[in-house]
Amino acid sequence: MSEVFGARRGRLRDRCAVTGSAAVLISRPANVRYLAGTSPPGAVLLLGPDEDALLCPRTPTGDPVDGRPDEELRLTVLPASAGDPVVAAAELARGSSADALAVEEHHLTVARYRALQSVAPHLRITDLGLAVEQQRIVKDEDEIACLRIAAEITDQAVGELLESILVGRTERHLALELERRLVDHGADGPAFPTSVATGPNSGRPGHRPSDRRVEEGDFLSVCLGANYRGYRCEIGRTFVIGTTPADWQVELYDLVFAAQRAGREALLPGTAYREVDHAARHILDAAGHGEDLEPRTGHGVGLEIGEDPQLAPAAMGKLDACVPVTVEPGVHLPGRGGVRIDDTLVVRQEADGGPELLTITTKELLAL
Repeated sequence: MSEVFGARRGRLRDRCAVTGSAAVLISRPANVRYLAGTSPPGAVLLLGPDEDALLCPRTPTGDPVDGRPDEELRLTVLPASAGDPVVAAAELARGSSADALAVEEHHLTVARYRALQSVAPHLRITDLGLAVEQQRIVKDEDEIACLRIAAEITDQAVGELLESILVGRTERHLALELERRLVDHGADGPAFPTSVATGPNSGRPGHRPSDRRVEEGDFLSVCLGANYRGYRCEIGRTFVIGTTPADWQVELYDLVFAAQRAGREALLPGTAYREVDHAARHILDAAGHGEDLEPRTGHGVGLEIGEDPQLAPAAMGKLDACVPVTVEPGVHLPGRGGVRIDDTLVVRQEADGGPELLTITTKELLAL
């Protein structure tokens, strides 16, 4: 993998060279991992004119869960007296031939930024902006393979939930069980806090599991994902508890399913982000639910949940091949409940079969 990380750093270095920055300081953990192979707590990455260095406040554990540093990097474990690794990296850049240093201003606090300037007053500090985040949007096949495994683990956890007795159990209990099953099947942990919502809570985005117990006739919504080698997927499903769904439940489910399918089918290279959002949103809007919809229909996934691209009405940009995203429309009816259907997919060319569905748990409205 050393050549992969080296190539990533090389592309970033070339981009920064155009703006006159001979050195680059990466502090955002997901970006450090993307470029270095690992991101121990507090670590920063310095791309210098002479060599690249990973500066860590403590020795990396070597645990595969945390990744492993690229062997081409110089690994520097800082003594306790060294203080902030950002400041140590600035001092290292000052001692090189660099005359300018690009930093991630959106990640640094004001205090860290000022400390950096104080130790390297002769370095011209520039803003790297979201250059690394933009580079991360298109995934290579190794990254997609990790996402595919994360999705398989997540599907297994959901499948086992469907086979268990649900009535009488609390949302909180079910969420903890799902997270345990993720780890049992090989996940490093949950990709984000697992959401389980029942009855009037169902369909609410980001619902925090409560002590409400599952009852007959409830909608049951789950949203979860596995973290596998740093890569995170997402799935959301809605089921009915009991033997026969009510007419309003079938109608609402069919509506959200149609919107989700339209969003999935729009995932082709060259499609504007906002067009994917519109494909799903206009179906729900036409049915009278426009005012209550979430601000986005989906988002990118990878080393983080919710990374770019954003599939939203005002989003700028177009999809590329090999971009993993979620499509997750939902409708919540206050006091009654609602439906959310959420998949992780990879944008593919039509010649390659179109969007690749990673989360394959059935989207049929099951009565459990």
